Amino acid sequence: MDTATVVDMGRQALWMTMLISAPLLLVGLLVGLIVGIFQAATSINEQTLSFIPKLLAIGLTAAVFGGWMINSLVDYTKILYGRIPGLFG
Repeated sequence: MDTATVVDMGRQALWMTMLISAPLLLVGLLVGLIVGIFQAATSINEQTLSFIPKLLAIGLTAAVFGGWMINSLVDYTKILYGRIPGLFG
């Protein structure tokens, strides 16, 4: 196993991590921004106000994109396991 293979596997792992986490992080960011704008416009300074909307939005996003996330992880794992025989041979 050479250095290029290790770097390529690490790059693929980071890319997969980014793809899987992106929908949840983007929805959380957008909901937090919207709630923050609402709080600034209404002068409501409650710190816990954004928790419930973010929780609901992330839960809904996980329900919508969960199948795609699992399928992507399973495909990546199959590819990774398929590469094992060639790593040490």
